[in-house]
Amino acid sequence: MSASHVIAKPVYVYKGQLLAAYGFGSDHPFGTDRHDVFHRALTAATLGNRLHFADPATANPEQLALFHSDEYIRHVERMSEQGSGFLDHGDTPVVPGIYEAALTVVGTTLAATDAIMAGDTSRAFVPIAGLHHASRLGAAGFCVFNDCGIAIEYLRKEYGIRRIAYVDIDAHHGDGVYYGFEDDPELVFADTHEDGRFLYPGTGAACETGKGEATGRKLNIPLPMNAGDEEFFEAWERIVALLHEMQPEFIILQAGADGLDGDPITHLRFTQAVHRRATADLCRIADRYASGRLLATGGGGYNRSNLGRAWTAVVKAMVETE
Repeated sequence: MSASHVIAKPVYVYKGQLLAAYGFGSDHPFGTDRHDVFHRALTAATLGNRLHFADPATANPEQLALFHSDEYIRHVERMSEQGSGFLDHGDTPVVPGIYEAALTVVGTTLAATDAIMAGDTSRAFVPIAGLHHASRLGAAGFCVFNDCGIAIEYLRKEYGIRRIAYVDIDAHHGDGVYYGFEDDPELVFADTHEDGRFLYPGTGAACETGKGEATGRKLNIPLPMNAGDEEFFEAWERIVALLHEMQPEFIILQAGADGLDGDPITHLRFTQAVHRRATADLCRIADRYASGRLLATGGGGYNRSNLGRAWTAVVKAMVETE
């Protein structure tokens, strides 16, 4: 597929209050204001008719079960009705309606997947998504259901897509995805993150390269505290090389904004140039090997100005990269 054909289609960006509802209250880093902060920044970028704003969608329990255990799904539903407590050991609080809000995150990521596979678009961005810490058996790190893990299994079940690349530039290691597919040789995993010795969840060491037949198809690159753009771009070249080697059929980007300088809970010093460069490179790689198919999710990011800048850079690169 030619690049000109790919970019002739609008970039899908997902927007709506059902999606915005995923969060844990105004005093929590993952508040429900993050959606609107991003969309205000995107509006100011005046990308105009090169975008298509698509509505959120809701997943069903059968789709959740592609990745999560039935017992865990029922547990979240019960706790959501109760409306208090924690889904993990203290990071992921229960608020009333969190089950339904999490269903919307998953459903919207799957709707974006469907839109890409249907050919309605080649590139899509879901801002409130990329909940990469949730494991197959439980919640973790503000993440109730792992929409990325579900999307990987969904692509295989519904579309027969096997060789999928998951790329994660969030400051935190994408442990839920990594361990969920650690021994899967067809899931290419590439993740730059702050060294786990200094930041939650404490995983993602460079020696974690996959298990069994998947060994060598997983790339974890921990970065030191205070690493900036230069350190990221050096690491990024290794990710680009792996993707060219593996030639994925579909790419998922977790574009967490919490690596930008000034995030309240991390210690990296990136600028939005990281997100612009990473997205542009992935667009070109997707155009070369994957018929242009690139799905980006917002992930973390707790400094609101940074979040707006980083995610707008992702969408802008999706629009402008040929």
